[in-house]
Amino acid sequence: MINMANQKFEDYFKSVYKGRWPAIFSALKIETKHIQRPNSFFKLNTDMLEFYKMDPASHLVARALEVSVNEKILDLCAAPGGKSLILAEALNSEGKSTGELISNEFSNSRRERLVRVFKEYIPMDLRTNIFVKGQDGNQYGLKMPEYFDRVLADVPCSGERHLLENKSEFEKWTIRRSQNLAVRQFSLLSSAWLTCKTGGQIVYSTCSISPIENDDVIRKLVKRREVQILRPEFLSEFSSSDLVLEQTEFGYQILPDQSGCGPMYFSVMRK
Repeated sequence: MINMANQKFEDYFKSVYKGRWPAIFSALKIETKHIQRPNSFFKLNTDMLEFYKMDPASHLVARALEVSVNEKILDLCAAPGGKSLILAEALNSEGKSTGELISNEFSNSRRERLVRVFKEYIPMDLRTNIFVKGQDGNQYGLKMPEYFDRVLADVPCSGERHLLENKSEFEKWTIRRSQNLAVRQFSLLSSAWLTCKTGGQIVYSTCSISPIENDDVIRKLVKRREVQILRPEFLSEFSSSDLVLEQTEFGYQILPDQSGCGPMYFSVMRK
């Protein structure tokens, strides 16, 4: 089934997904389907681009934060910008900017792309409440405790779909590498937790299929903090759609063998 460039990769994920693994592996090698998502700001200014191409699973993650007008929002790892665009739309009320959105991206090159997305999709007069930052995401919990109403932590991950496209990186894969990433992911999630107000909402997400980087990270937070895992009601509408949501212990998973998009994992929490 696989060119055994990395037998450890094959053995590990076969142990996780059992008989389903061959289908998942095959689906990971097929280009994911995207949607041309309408840009709501286009109705206010037709100089903006009308559609944003994105994975429908990513769209769902941004919606899961359930942003309302006048809230203070942090997108902790915001590039390339599709999720931040959805959050900005949620803060817009009848053509007026409300609340505050900080879209943070530590990488210089990725941050440049984020800025470009905002310029192409959001009119200048409606960007007054949007601030692009380049801080280490771990600093927010220390410097801005209990500040944001809602925090999206779409953290760096193994990204196995992209890993399979890069032979040299694929050959370097080890469980240890995933475990090391999980340490960083938990640190970012802890920062998101600290910077979120009590009673606020946090969404943690990755595009990894590894439980080490998904439920295991949330489990670690649950052991240390008073976490309420949420199951948003609007997600029930996807039970009969093409986007198949699979419930995990602490969140949801969208896998490409059944949905044709993703992979994506996310967990919705209340502090």
